[in-house]
Amino acid sequence: MGRMPRQTLTSSAVAGVTMVTAGSMIANIASYLLHLPASRWLGPAGYGEFASLLAAQLVLAVPALALQTVVAREVVRGKGAHAVRLLGYRCAVIVAVAAMLLAPLVSWALDTGMLATFSALVTAPVLVLLATEQGLLQGSARFGPLSVVLAAAGVAKVVPAVVVLAVGAGPGLALAASAVGTGLVALCARLFADSGITGESSTRIGVAAVLKASQVQLALIALSSMDLVIARIVLSNDDAGLYALGAVATKAAFWLPQAVGVVLYPRMANPAHSAQAIRSALAVLVGLGAVLVAGVAGAAPLVPLLVGDAYQPVQSLLWLFALHGACLAVLQGALLSAIAGERTYLAVIAWIGLAVEMTGMLTLASTIGQFIAVAVTVASSTALVAGVLAVRSARRDAPRPM
Repeated sequence: MGRMPRQTLTSSAVAGVTMVTAGSMIANIASYLLHLPASRWLGPAGYGEFASLLAAQLVLAVPALALQTVVAREVVRGKGAHAVRLLGYRCAVIVAVAAMLLAPLVSWALDTGMLATFSALVTAPVLVLLATEQGLLQGSARFGPLSVVLAAAGVAKVVPAVVVLAVGAGPGLALAASAVGTGLVALCARLFADSGITGESSTRIGVAAVLKASQVQLALIALSSMDLVIARIVLSNDDAGLYALGAVATKAAFWLPQAVGVVLYPRMANPAHSAQAIRSALAVLVGLGAVLVAGVAGAAPLVPLLVGDAYQPVQSLLWLFALHGACLAVLQGALLSAIAGERTYLAVIAWIGLAVEMTGMLTLASTIGQFIAVAVTVASSTALVAGVLAVRSARRDAPRPM
């Protein structure tokens, strides 16, 4: 079993959560700030191309999210840096080939320029390489360096793009500059991750493990974003815009607690501590979610002052949007534990939830309130079932005392 410092939900875990949260927030803030100058300098048409390609990049980068969790799990279980990096290189090659093959199709489907499309998609294999180093840091519970890498990756992805946009370049060159910045951080992250990793270097880790984890991550991304897509199909343009504003509270409640899963993940991957770590993670996520929902409910009257009276109709529903995000955060914690324990079959719960949500929204919902009610009902029930099964599975697979 991999050597790892024992962690509890005391000072070490709190410090880890604080550091990872800080790094993630810097990265997320940088990402959001990119859209301000891009929308201003590119104009509606150019910004539409830029934003749609960033969305396509996110989908192609799903293997990077999955790879980080697989690498972290294998480090906990005693694999060395050489073995997991070989896995990262193989995944990067596969994603790079996929990016080149998909670029013409994406360019046609989104009606975007070929240079801009290729520049957006070529970032995906670079993110895979970066995820390998982040997984090494996460698996060895080195959350200080991990937080630095997370923040640096967010800033390096944004700053070069903003500089290129400032001198009058278009979406293609801006996205290419973003890819270069991300690549530089991936190189620097290797220096961070190189020290302190010991373990087997000769063991080969199959790409199939990443594919299994990818479908878990894809299920979660789909369940957290499909409501916005269906809202644009079913609701009027005005109501869809109001729903999108409310979804900001969903995203905040979903992403803010993610450091909890990152920090407790190494313990989830250790069979001796997995069940306790999963219970702790889910309990903390539920508690943080309750605090966030209460905070959003209290701050709701400020929304018309911040974004205008046109958004007042969604004010009374904001707490429901926050509850939606909080339930998705709990579901994410349960699904992370499924990857950690190689119980990725639990993702079927999320896929079933997605099918139920899409069916309900397309057939039963016609107002903003009904839409968010369906989303909350599905997210909460899915999180409850996945959480219970995750704890039971971990308890069943725990090693018996000698």
